[in-house]
Amino acid sequence: QVQLVESGGGSVQAGGSLRLSCAASGRTFSRYAMGWFRQAPGKEREFLAAITGYSSRTYYADSVKGRITISRDNAKNTVYLQMNSLKPEDTAVYYCAAGDQAITTPHYAYWGQGTQVTVSS
Repeated sequence: QVQLVESGGGSVQAGGSLRLSCAASGRTFSRYAMGWFRQAPGKEREFLAAITGYSSRTYYADSVKGRITISRDNAKNTVYLQMNSLKPEDTAVYYCAAGDQAITTPHYAYWGQGTQVTVSS
C-alpha cells in the first residue's frame, strides 16, 4: 500500500512557474514508477509525465514537453513536477500516481488526492 500526498499547487500568473511535490509513504518507494496527470473541469484526466523507479527514465506528453520536468528523490520518498511558462490552459487539478510501470494511461495503482493549479492571464 502506498499513500501519496501532493503539495505545491496554487495560483500563479501566466508565464510563471510552480513546483509540485508528491510525498509517498512506505519503504519501497524507489521500486515504483511515478506519474503526473491533470484534470480540468469537464475534461478527461491527462497524462503529463512519468518516471521509472530505479533508473529514473522519464517520459513526457508532447503537449507539455519542454515546459515541465519530472524528477524524484528516493531518499525523501518524493517525486516532483517543475512547471515553467505556465498558461491559463494549464489550470487543472494535478495528481500524482504510483504503479509498477511508467505508463501514459491513468492505470496506476495508487493516486494522491490532487492539488489545484490556477493560472491567470
